[in-house]
Amino acid sequence: MRTVIQPQLKFGETDIAAIVLDPKSRDDIPQLLRGLQYIYTEVSLRQRVFAILEEMIPDRANGQGKANRQTGRPGMEQWKIRVLGVLRLGLDADYDRIQELANQHKTIRQMLGHSDWLDEQEYELQTIRDNVSLFTPELLDRINQEVVNAGHSLLKKNAEESLKARADSFVVKTHVHFPTDTNLLWDAIRKAIQTCAALCDTLDLTEWRQSAYHLRCFKKSYRLIQKLKHSTSQDEAKRQAKQAQIETAYQTYLDQAEAYQQRAHATRQRLNQAHGLPTPMLADLDAYLAHAERQIDQIRRRVLRGETIPHGEKVFSIFQPHTEWISKGKAGVPVELGLRVAVVEDQHRFILHHQVMEKTTDDQIAVSLVEHSQTRFPAVTAIRLDKGFHSPSNQVELKQHLENVILPKKGRLSEADKVRESDPTFVRLRRQHSAVESAINALGVHGLDKCPDHGIDGFKRYVALAVVARNIQRLGAVLREQEQQAADRRRGPYKKAA
Repeated sequence: MRTVIQPQLKFGETDIAAIVLDPKSRDDIPQLLRGLQYIYTEVSLRQRVFAILEEMIPDRANGQGKANRQTGRPGMEQWKIRVLGVLRLGLDADYDRIQELANQHKTIRQMLGHSDWLDEQEYELQTIRDNVSLFTPELLDRINQEVVNAGHSLLKKNAEESLKARADSFVVKTHVHFPTDTNLLWDAIRKAIQTCAALCDTLDLTEWRQSAYHLRCFKKSYRLIQKLKHSTSQDEAKRQAKQAQIETAYQTYLDQAEAYQQRAHATRQRLNQAHGLPTPMLADLDAYLAHAERQIDQIRRRVLRGETIPHGEKVFSIFQPHTEWISKGKAGVPVELGLRVAVVEDQHRFILHHQVMEKTTDDQIAVSLVEHSQTRFPAVTAIRLDKGFHSPSNQVELKQHLENVILPKKGRLSEADKVRESDPTFVRLRRQHSAVESAINALGVHGLDKCPDHGIDGFKRYVALAVVARNIQRLGAVLREQEQQAADRRRGPYKKAA
């Protein structure tokens, strides 16, 4: 049975509340561990967080919904998963480093509930990976609310104090290579051949025994296309000859791709019908064949027919199909491959809410961003946004939700807009909006610059865990600062020696 944490201490084990953290350390780990320690030691907060963690049960245990609490096999305790997940995003660490810290770092092992002696339990890499992936964005969002409320209880002067938010969006990159239609076709055919060969090998079929040879042949055509460049000669005959050479190379590349695609499709039919492989086991192969068919069509239209492929038809990665081509006009960054993420931060530097933006822009989510933030934190009464969130309807609707809205208008200003935006209060609050860039930079530094996890579900989980880790680190920083101030007051004023 999976438990949140073992209530009975073992010999040599240090109670989490009694773990001593170095107050002089400037590393991230003590801040993260102090935030986690506070969650554990505050009884009411711990009960609420543990109640949420109890819902984190693997749904693959019995194949039908969640695992049975009475008969489910033992797994890593939810508290340990929580600690390792926070460390992964709080330190911008890969699973290899998290494994090393979990097995060798003394203080972290104490936070995980291990004794200093007679406890040789170690964590396998795949165990950590599988258990951290049990988090869902919904559970993490609920935990985040509890963490932020705990931070507010430490910093807010009174319970009625309003929250003044600021919001902005940034791009979280996906782990993909720069896409071209030719390398996407190479990826699709390569994976289709490798998948067919692996499936046939499990059934002792020999029709793809030369798969490595086929890949080498196909890669030669791909490399030839990579080396060909359009002619810049002033001689029209030379330019036409070069263009004919390019089209011939592309035609050869497409002919090979179609031949391999048809052969892989025939193999897929035989595996399903003659050998009884169910359709779910062939889902990956079906996806690769569909990608190959699309790329063959687009290359033929673009190169051989001279068409322009509409942006909406393009896919920028066959492995991360949710990847978007984003151009925000930043200096030196013409394009970013990933997804936009919007964050809402309050004046206490806690992130109240975030939203992964799939095929949407800032002006389309401004109202929903505020509504969701107020649902979680009703004390939000003001928000500061940049011009990207402006639209005439947003100006009207946001004022219905908030007492104070700082939202500059795009383009030419009317006389009324000039008066509104030149108001001293508007100018002062607009200048404070840039402070949200500090939160965005902190998220990027601590892992949210590029998402290594696969799929849109993995992307959303990674972003949500990064937000929770950032808020726990902020909670730990606040606690350490308050503890240092209390220690300074106890020591009294510094007196010079006579």
